[in-house]
Amino acid sequence: MKTLMRYFNNYKIKAVLAPLFKMLEASFELLIPLVMAAIIDNGIKNNDKPYIYKMAALMIVLGLVGLLCSITAQYFSAKTAMGFGKELRYDLFRHIESLSYSEIDRFGSSTLITRMTSDVNQIQTGVNMFLRLFMRSPFIVFGATIMAFTVDVHTAKVFLITLPVLILIVFGIMFISIPLYKRVQERLDKVLLKTRENLSGVRVIRAFNQEQQEMSEFHDATNALTKGQLFVGKVSSFLNPLTYAVINLSIAAIIWKSSNQVDLGILQQGGVYALVNYMSQILIELVKLANLIITETKAVACANRIALILNTNSSQVYETTPVEETKLDAPKVEFRHAGLTYNQAKESSVEGVDLKVMRGETIGIIGGTGSGKSTLVNMIPRFYDCTEGEILIDGVDVKKYPKKQLNDKIGIVPQKAVLFSGTIEDNIRWGKSDATKEEIDLALEIAQAKEFVDSKEGGISFRLNQGAKNLSGGQKQRLTIARALVKRPEILILDDSSSALDYATDAALRKAIADKTDHTTVFIVSQRASSIMYADQIIVLDDGKVVGVGTHDILLKTCEVYKEICASQNREEETYA
Repeated sequence: MKTLMRYFNNYKIKAVLAPLFKMLEASFELLIPLVMAAIIDNGIKNNDKPYIYKMAALMIVLGLVGLLCSITAQYFSAKTAMGFGKELRYDLFRHIESLSYSEIDRFGSSTLITRMTSDVNQIQTGVNMFLRLFMRSPFIVFGATIMAFTVDVHTAKVFLITLPVLILIVFGIMFISIPLYKRVQERLDKVLLKTRENLSGVRVIRAFNQEQQEMSEFHDATNALTKGQLFVGKVSSFLNPLTYAVINLSIAAIIWKSSNQVDLGILQQGGVYALVNYMSQILIELVKLANLIITETKAVACANRIALILNTNSSQVYETTPVEETKLDAPKVEFRHAGLTYNQAKESSVEGVDLKVMRGETIGIIGGTGSGKSTLVNMIPRFYDCTEGEILIDGVDVKKYPKKQLNDKIGIVPQKAVLFSGTIEDNIRWGKSDATKEEIDLALEIAQAKEFVDSKEGGISFRLNQGAKNLSGGQKQRLTIARALVKRPEILILDDSSSALDYATDAALRKAIADKTDHTTVFIVSQRASSIMYADQIIVLDDGKVVGVGTHDILLKTCEVYKEICASQNREEETYA
């Protein structure tokens, strides 16, 4: 929770004024029993109606002033809580964006979404309730005890016995509940994960008739969440009956002891009413405090989860000074014994890669599933940092480039075609925000997307829905390629990004990239031998190791893995060429 305290910096005055006005309201509330005691002892006893009216008017004034103070406190607490939540949510989002793929993989996207939404909302509610009630309730509890002593010291001793018992009950249940609520939030993460998987994979689930299986797994996840919530709810539910029992016993003790004081003439009937009223105030405030503590317990558990994210720094550090001098005669991209072992993985995904790629060359990367093809190209833009060796661009280690300078050099088209809601033009401009109409048209033309875009209503102004569901897979892939091409990158990485294209369109795309880009160095990751067979060099990977480097013809003669891949794709005639 300490990590999040800095978000009060811009709301210090409001955060102080809110509880102050609440305590001011509580002060007026503490005076009410004394006014009522005076009405009973002086007004009703003596049948003094003017006195009764005067004291009743005083009660109304106290109530109105208290209401005004309460509204003011509500305003300041709401402003503080909403501002706190806004800044926390913004910083958390920005921090998550700064994390490397390794940290995001470690936490998982489902829990990050939960912490961005549910957890922040819970903390926001906790802050609001804390400022409004956390100071007010103890103030009334201890204030009522002190005021009771002003009425009758002998009877008020009951309060001294009651308070420690109540504090022990309240804080004992709170300390039991905090770790339980943390487990409940973890189970909520699992429910969100299952929900996210089902929504994103609904077509696959239906295609394989797995609805019942997924419903069963979702039921198990929600059932575990429900059991956790019920258990912690049962623990928390002890709070109200225990406090009620203690308070009611205390009220009985007050009536018993005060009756003797009345018989002796030490205490009047109005004083008895005031003592019972003060104990009732303590009961009401402790019930509020009990519910508040449940809310605050959840908020603290959520705050610790968010603090864990905020205290996790990215494993990648970028330089701030731009690289000005590069070796013009150096390879465009050079792998020097580069390798990568993922976090908590037992074996490396890629190891010992030594490769020089000159400017303007096209490099094909092929291999079986899980051979490390995507991992290899993901190390170039520093999606993951190599854990052994190094990667150089223009003779400079990629770790020495500032983030923007490195990103400007590289255009990447990921395996999964991701487009965002908005127009086609909006999505293309992600590659270059100030791209002209001519640059967008050229990028679409190279990506073989111009024809279908022009056929859409509005052309590049055609609106895509969420996830671009109103486009086919091949259309989405071509638009993601155009998005990368519009920035005219020095290095273009196509990570199996033409898998949904037919052979003719794939061939036309590769030819257009070669003819219409200015000496761009291209990396093509593909499962198809036909997509990379005309590359200047082909890298063959098998189980994370480079087992072949060369042209298509050379590899057919020297690399068994490549020959098997070609053979499996009905290219036996090439195998024996």
